[in-house]
Amino acid sequence: MNSTSTSTTINDATLSLYEQKFKALSDKNRLKIIYELNQKGKVCVCDLTDLLGLPQSKLSYHLKMLLDANVILMERIGKWNYYELNENEIKGLLSEQLCCIFYPKPK
Repeated sequence: MNSTSTSTTINDATLSLYEQKFKALSDKNRLKIIYELNQKGKVCVCDLTDLLGLPQSKLSYHLKMLLDANVILMERIGKWNYYELNENEIKGLLSEQLCCIFYPKPK
């Protein structure tokens, strides 16, 4: 069976979106960030630096990848940025919804 015979098709834009999200999740440091945000809720970037033992520049790089993939959210309070998980996005990536996109339903 070739891919054109399935009843559902997926476009390149959708595939690129998921590629970005999975790339954001494919790094140990970013997974640690997600874990810490899940454990602590909204966290100041200054606290993440201490929790993860990463220099500010590397932490900023990882946070940007997670933000760009919409996996985390940022809020600026005063001079500090606070980060939290985008729970809807995480639930979508870890749900049956994603499964159904990549696995055809049995006939």
